[in-house]
Amino acid sequence: MRLRSILLVLAGVLYWAALPAPAWSQPIQGFYIDVGAGLRMPFGTKASSLERGVPGTFDLRQSLGYDTMLSGGYALGNGWRFELEGNFGRSSIHSASGTAFPAISGGAVENRGVMVNALFDLDIRSPYVFPYLGLGVGYQSTRLDSFVDTRLGKPGAFSASGTQGGFATQVIGGLSFPIPYMPGLSLTVDYRVMDILGGEKFQGTSSIGLAAGSAPVAGSVKLHNQFDQTVMFGVRYAFNTPPPAGVDTGAAPAPRAELQSYEVAFDPNKAALSERARAIVRDAAAASTRQGTTRIAVTGASGDASDRQALSGRRANIVVAALVASGVPKDAIAVRPAERDEDDRWVEIVTR
Repeated sequence: MRLRSILLVLAGVLYWAALPAPAWSQPIQGFYIDVGAGLRMPFGTKASSLERGVPGTFDLRQSLGYDTMLSGGYALGNGWRFELEGNFGRSSIHSASGTAFPAISGGAVENRGVMVNALFDLDIRSPYVFPYLGLGVGYQSTRLDSFVDTRLGKPGAFSASGTQGGFATQVIGGLSFPIPYMPGLSLTVDYRVMDILGGEKFQGTSSIGLAAGSAPVAGSVKLHNQFDQTVMFGVRYAFNTPPPAGVDTGAAPAPRAELQSYEVAFDPNKAALSERARAIVRDAAAASTRQGTTRIAVTGASGDASDRQALSGRRANIVVAALVASGVPKDAIAVRPAERDEDDRWVEIVTR
């Protein structure tokens, strides 16, 4: 049932990422880092043992724990971003249902590993929030701390411990909230479900059912799939993020007669650069290094008058990010509002 639910989530991620939309764009572009911590809520993990007095399969139940993560990635200009994530999490074991020892003392499960994530940012036409969906694959190491039966009067005890690893997958769905007046900095909150494939074996000993004074019997415990869910809160910083449209960097523009002008036209109601537009931006960036001053008029029709200002701002930020990626210093770029005609809202980007 859990596996089917995760597969449905995976299908949903791919479906949303493939849908055409009039104004999908990214709140960030280029390199970024992300750090987070959150509440870990493990599902019960099935385990198998052949020890005396212990059934073949039982549920290893865990308390609420914590997860932490640190990731670094790169955001493309078409909605996709890719990152490398390192994580660590821990939760305590409190019982093992279906066994002769329902009460557990001293046990814990720790997971640490590396995941490669692919994520897609959704533009819902709001400058304050950007939803995102993602998938991840990687390797997770599991450490099982020794756990023992704690019932008084029990004739024997059982313990197991060790560190093993295996392949893991995860799905991610979350929201990012750009912080006003702090370009590149965002708060994030997301929900993650990780599946660590089963098969890890841990050495154990058992004295359950043995005569008094007998040596414990050696054996092993094998974990089946580990499913963990986490609500993660984080802070993300994107490098080379330009100031928002309409914010003057403080440098005075050059006289109009000295400006070299270019025009980048967006498709109606869209905020993504075409290949031709990218080539124009590269030419403008090269010209700015030779001539010192270049103007780019960012144009494109938008159907709804209430969306013009927000859409033109996103378009301007995308062009600025493309200029920075082409080698133009961020502090040499100014975004200024320009006149608009009956159909278009456009802005000027001046490089000096």
